[in-house]
Amino acid sequence: MKKVLVAGHICLDITPVFSQEAGDVSLDPGKLFVVGPAAISTGGAVANTGLAMHLFGADVTLLGKVGDDRFGELVRSAVQSCGVKENIKSDDQCATSYTVVIAPPDVDRTFLHCPGANDAFSEQDITQEDLGGIDLLHFGYPPLMKRMFQQDGEELLCIMKKAHENGVITSLDMAAVDPAAEAGKADWKTILKKVLPFVDLFVPSFEELCFMLRRERYEELVRKGGDLCLLTNTAELESMAEEALALGASCVMLKAGTAGIWYACKRYSRFVRQLGLPVDQWEGKKGFIPSFEPVAVRSATGAGDVAIAAFLTAMLRGDGLKSCVTLASAAGAACVEDYSALGGLVSLEELEKRIESGWKKQILIA
Repeated sequence: MKKVLVAGHICLDITPVFSQEAGDVSLDPGKLFVVGPAAISTGGAVANTGLAMHLFGADVTLLGKVGDDRFGELVRSAVQSCGVKENIKSDDQCATSYTVVIAPPDVDRTFLHCPGANDAFSEQDITQEDLGGIDLLHFGYPPLMKRMFQQDGEELLCIMKKAHENGVITSLDMAAVDPAAEAGKADWKTILKKVLPFVDLFVPSFEELCFMLRRERYEELVRKGGDLCLLTNTAELESMAEEALALGASCVMLKAGTAGIWYACKRYSRFVRQLGLPVDQWEGKKGFIPSFEPVAVRSATGAGDVAIAAFLTAMLRGDGLKSCVTLASAAGAACVEDYSALGGLVSLEELEKRIESGWKKQILIA
């Protein structure tokens, strides 16, 4: 079985449960909202994508950094209880990162986030020993990890280049960028130009990549309001994916939330041959998979991470590109049917059965 190292951002997610009648929830001074019990779980790319890959059957090791505090203990305990291998490092100079997820029904999420130990994560936290015997490194959320975007991404470049030069297949996910934060002032196009030549699989969201590559277009969409993914179209998704390929990525899976997923792969890709994947089902292929219709939308927390987990796990078992992306879309839809990132997950085989039984797709953009 191929071995995977999932590294990067890890935190504790605290998600209050809202009733279906919650209505408008805004953080205005003086307001009180009655909520249900809070769901407490690990969050971030390491926990969400890593644990989902573990549940899908992949051989995964998790690598991240927490503080020497109670939240850190909760993170370690939660990860260990899942039976997954971990190398969660502890830093007594930092607090453990946590996120309060405000996720009322049928409303996009709002996050209150403390970066904590993630800001102290550096390229030295992924050693040659960590990469030994690993087939795939998936790294997630550099926009939420200060040292990953400072100095035009030198630390992130070192991580991806080190893995690439060790013969490890590399996968990179992003995270939403707060324009007012330090990450919002980073030159992301320059960072991507430096890093993507060492990235085999680039799996950002439309919103993230639009901010990084087409800031004026991103600001235009924000002014219009609503779900940015429903304001785009497949031609724009294709154009952005092609731009990422031109910057150096070998394969792009561009997640567009409730709209679906655009995918594209170069004609010659190292990872395809390294994994023995069917060349005729990967190289030069591109297309769009609309999202599947969930039974209910309880929380979108972790949906993108879970989609990536399904994509990577299906790839490691030898599936074609379109099949991998279809399973990614299905996993994302199953994820939103539960309040936690992992609560709605079933096996890839169960997802395939649901798809084959006629699971309805949502045609939301042209």
